[in-house]
Amino acid sequence: MTSVILLAAEKESAEVTDWAARIGWVIGLALFVALVYWLMREGWKWRGTLQGDLPELPSAPETPGEARLTMEGRYHGSTTAGQWLDRIVAHGLGTRSRVELTLTDAGLDVVRPGAADFFVPAAALREARLDKGIAGKVLTEGGLLVVTWAHGDKLIDSGFRSDRAAEHGAWVATLNDMINKTEGAR
Repeated sequence: MTSVILLAAEKESAEVTDWAARIGWVIGLALFVALVYWLMREGWKWRGTLQGDLPELPSAPETPGEARLTMEGRYHGSTTAGQWLDRIVAHGLGTRSRVELTLTDAGLDVVRPGAADFFVPAAALREARLDKGIAGKVLTEGGLLVVTWAHGDKLIDSGFRSDRAAEHGAWVATLNDMINKTEGAR
């Protein structure tokens, strides 16, 4: 009987938790996560500073004209043209958001609730294509509408995904047709 009591006492003492060590580990892990988050935030701000030479984004004209196409979906970000991992964060171009696109004869109006809106004049449009990825977002082949445009002396790729992906083909055809007509008029 005494051996049973001793075994029970040993089992109880083995189940005692060292709370001070556990709390220390949890606090250490929380501090590590906070440090990593702070470093990521500082890296984002540093990238924005490096891209500070990018001019301010144009805003939509008072009377842009009749809408040729409209689309609702997601804005996935902008990169340096041809370099799908070189994200541009200056002027809010790196902020993902919902988007409402409107294509008029004046250009492409990008309205982003919760982020800075911008306008791409028709003369700045260079190309539209379907792609599978842009900085931090990879989709199925052709799942992303990528619009290449000139801003200052830099070519920029901006990625959009419609809520109805079947619309992408019409956007590519219309944008490229509009670009070809604009280039012919120059």
